[in-house]
Amino acid sequence: MVHDNNTNIMKQRPFSLRDRLGSFKPAINGFFILLKEEHNARIQLAVLIMVVAAGIHFEIYAWEWIAITLVSGLVLSFEAVNSAIENLMDFISPEKHPQIKKVKDITAAAVLIASAAALITGVIIFLPRALELFNIR
Repeated sequence: MVHDNNTNIMKQRPFSLRDRLGSFKPAINGFFILLKEEHNARIQLAVLIMVVAAGIHFEIYAWEWIAITLVSGLVLSFEAVNSAIENLMDFISPEKHPQIKKVKDITAAAVLIASAAALITGVIIFLPRALELFNIR
């Protein structure tokens, strides 16, 4: 197993706010790679922007914002993990292999499950308000 000497050195050094803030760079870089390379992540972010706009418009409750934050975070997180695993599997085994396909399908299922939970959450929060907006009852 390859060890990163920088990681070991970082663990031995005293706490530094600058170092902690610097540790966000790879995560931010990963987020931009996700948006640049993954079409579904861009769609999910666009939907999230629309949901936030709808939440502001309908003045949803704090607990509803919490629910939206949680399910949206899950969807984007699972999308990131799915994309990372797909990239790793493609690197390890560029040729088609049934076990690699199985791993990729299962991680894609995680995104689907999280997306379904987000959709259900959105319907519970926004459908009654949309029906009221259009005087449908």
